[in-house]
Amino acid sequence: MDGPEQVRARLEETGYLVDDGLAIACFLALRLGRPLFCEGDAGVGKTALASALAEALDAPLIRLQCHEGIDASQALYDWDFPRQLLHLRAAEAAGVTDADRLESELYDRRFLVARPLLKALQTQPSVLLVDEIDRADDEFEAFLLELLSEYSVTIPELGTLRAEAPPVVVLTSNRTREVHDALKRRCLYHWFDHPAFARELAIVRRRLPGVSARLAEQVTALVHALRAQDLLKPPGVAETIDWAEALDTLGAGEVDAELAVATLGSVLKYREDAERARGLDFAAVLAARGA
Repeated sequence: MDGPEQVRARLEETGYLVDDGLAIACFLALRLGRPLFCEGDAGVGKTALASALAEALDAPLIRLQCHEGIDASQALYDWDFPRQLLHLRAAEAAGVTDADRLESELYDRRFLVARPLLKALQTQPSVLLVDEIDRADDEFEAFLLELLSEYSVTIPELGTLRAEAPPVVVLTSNRTREVHDALKRRCLYHWFDHPAFARELAIVRRRLPGVSARLAEQVTALVHALRAQDLLKPPGVAETIDWAEALDTLGAGEVDAELAVATLGSVLKYREDAERARGLDFAAVLAARGA
């Protein structure tokens, strides 16, 4: 892609709307071959960006979902021990006694199970999504930093495997903890904030073209009002889309205060938030949008 505007256009063709800052960040990540570190609250479009990039580039999306305790064998590669054992038994039954030959056969690439990181190194082109890196521990961060610096991995039994062309890498963080500076310095950085009203409305209309314009506008206004409350988990764009889709499924062309309260479970996921939200004057918010 020749520039940020072309990146923006290609992403918008997939249904993903970007602002100037994100279009520039994506262009630089593609042009410089640098990972893009996306940080922000859950539901603001970080993971969806990786999917949109994969679609725009016509490349497979390879996702690594991080969690507490994740290690290299879960993220990089493992050996298919059941198949190795079957091969060993078959070799013994055939009378093979050469130990060196057996060992070399057991650790052949046909028995190698590629996890997301190795799969991304071996797939050209590809988009690698390292999702919620803030859930992993320090040791995994250090391992990931080393891999992203060289785009290669050494497997003792096979040697060094290096990517012919580095994958496009998107890392996301919900900022449940601070990710170390060393990893961030390796990446380009973009903070995902909740979008302004007009842009969020455009996203909802793009993602849910069958929803009435009136309903989309009202739901977006209500979500912005909810974010102004002191909530444990402010709703993201994903929840705005979910709420509008739920109301549309109920056959609503527009929403009133009673229906909004009845369907809060589509947008708020904590009991405390739902209780606090019931103190919001939904009717006043809707009236301000010309209800």
